[in-house]
Amino acid sequence: MIKFFTPALLSLVAATAAQGQQPAATTAATAQYSTEKTDVGALIGNPQTKAIVDKHIPGFSNNPQIDMARGMTLRAIQPFAADQVTDAALSAIDSELSKLLAK
Repeated sequence: MIKFFTPALLSLVAATAAQGQQPAATTAATAQYSTEKTDVGALIGNPQTKAIVDKHIPGFSNNPQIDMARGMTLRAIQPFAADQVTDAALSAIDSELSKLLAK
């Protein structure tokens, strides 16, 4: 099993939730999805974007800890899982996401 979430990331997620911060989801109908602005929950909640994420970060959406990161962006997760969430993977995801309109 791939372990994405370190204790430091879990602490950050808990702190963000405790502060009542809203997810960073893109909400405008004409806006693009991105790894920087669209939260993980929105990406894995859409079959098209979930497939793109899993293509470049295999097993990401099936990780048992994924619910804890739903309000974070992939870019925010990267420092805590840099070996799986690489610059190359995020660039490839952004490239494919740029071809889709957010819903």
